[in-house]
Amino acid sequence: PTHDQVAKNKMADSDNWCTVESDPGIFTEMMTSFGVKDVQMEELWSLDSESMKNLAPIYGVIFLFKWKNERDARPIDTTSKVFFASQVINNACATQAILSILLNAKDIELGPELTEFQKFTADFPPDLKGLAIGNSALIRNVHNSFSRPEPISLEKATATESDDVYHFISYVPVNGALFELDGLKTGPINLGPCDESNWVDVLCPIIQKRIERYAQSEIRFNLMVIVKDREAVISEQIEDVEAQLLSLGAGESMDVENDDTAEGESSSSSTESSGEVGRLKAELSRLQNDLESEKEKKQKWKDENQRRRHNYLPFVMALLKQLAEKKQLSALVEKAQAKKATK
Repeated sequence: PTHDQVAKNKMADSDNWCTVESDPGIFTEMMTSFGVKDVQMEELWSLDSESMKNLAPIYGVIFLFKWKNERDARPIDTTSKVFFASQVINNACATQAILSILLNAKDIELGPELTEFQKFTADFPPDLKGLAIGNSALIRNVHNSFSRPEPISLEKATATESDDVYHFISYVPVNGALFELDGLKTGPINLGPCDESNWVDVLCPIIQKRIERYAQSEIRFNLMVIVKDREAVISEQIEDVEAQLLSLGAGESMDVENDDTAEGESSSSSTESSGEVGRLKAELSRLQNDLESEKEKKQKWKDENQRRRHNYLPFVMALLKQLAEKKQLSALVEKAQAKKATK
């Protein structure tokens, strides 16, 4: 399709995009379903440098906050080569924030579909980029795959000024500068120079200042980061530690669980440091535990996502029917009503 065809093509109505729960397990599976390789989403509980270091490499940060209609006098950057899309679909706010990082970050393998999308929209203005997201069957289908089953259709109310409306914005380094990408604005905001090694340090005080500005009236914030797949990172660290142990002649005792049996098998090399070997074995044990925890977390995410998609209504209706046939339903209802009345 040409640029004009995209512009003329009617954007999918916002009602055709479901509301997606803000959850790292959902967002990780979403990115994988887009075709992106070796990435995951992690929640960030602290802005300290140690927390950031433990999650490195970080490709971008997503900030979730209660949106307020405030005037922003900061200038829009119109010259930098940044993928920026205007938000034209209300319910796709989180998905667009994720795409804003994926399509700008370095060293991410996007997969064929997003790579083609990135090339196709490269010269589009922000509004057409937003329309292109809205008309992408892949992006829409992946997004809507996380919709909760709704056997009973309820009329959807439109948000009013008194309702709480939450918004996602992205922060990502691009070509030596840190950018804030907010689809409700007209373009990206350049937050200043940075490099791949210090951009997180540049960002932390900016986010902290923003949180403090709202702190008196709002405490509900969420920070998430797109990082390299943690299993891959930890596995690489384990290989590095094992290589160091081998270089010290301690390869035969790398099984930290059977350390007692290998205690007497010291290396003939006079340069081996028992203190360094002990430190490396402790590090190896920690990394192996971290890897198991990561695998358990991924399995938990998978199970939770399956439960989110499952329609439990037939089971509930069958259970209620059985209870009614056994003359037990009325008594249970009365008991529940009495319990509620005592609260």
